[in-house]
Amino acid sequence: KVEGKLARIGVTDHAQRKLGDVVYVELPELGAHVKQISEPRDREMEIGTVESVKAVSAVYSPLSGTVKEVNVALRERPELINTSPYEKGWICVIEPDDLETELKQLMDSKNYAGYLKKLK
Repeated sequence: KVEGKLARIGVTDHAQRKLGDVVYVELPELGAHVKQISEPRDREMEIGTVESVKAVSAVYSPLSGTVKEVNVALRERPELINTSPYEKGWICVIEPDDLETELKQLMDSKNYAGYLKKLK
């Protein structure tokens, strides 16, 4: 979610449902520079991990930039990713390097919903 010059990064509702009950979240470091996810993915692009009762999944950033804030509440309450993925379960806030250019490469919610339908 873009808020002014900052972007809040997290896990989609679809992804949290696929993961199941989240039990641990590894957060990115404050001040770290993160890279926008691209193919092929590599560990250098990971900004953290989400561990559930089913699996451990890497978290990637949809935008390049500097981590300005991390959601420390997830250290004590990782289940916020399940119960409130868009409001209380966000992972970090970044200041994007080139928001206008990189934002054009992302799906909006309507396109994402269509993408998920194709996966079924």
